[in-house]
Amino acid sequence: MGLGLLASIIVGGLAGWIASMLMKADTGLFLNIGLGILGAFVLNLLLSLIGVYAANSWIPQLFVGILGACLLIWGYRKVKS
Repeated sequence: MGLGLLASIIVGGLAGWIASMLMKADTGLFLNIGLGILGAFVLNLLLSLIGVYAANSWIPQLFVGILGACLLIWGYRKVKS
């Protein structure tokens, strides 16, 4: 069973906020939440394709969300420029 919707939003928001600080991106609250959730989802999907699964608790999911959101911010910057 997953983290749950509310926990996913909280962890995703925190992950997105941390990623925006690391990447020095000026994004808003809702974009932070979206990037964190989408980043965690995309990176979990990619990792599962190679047989790596993040533990089903908030700490590993936070790290995966941060890394995934950083990748999305990087990709957005590449497409934008």
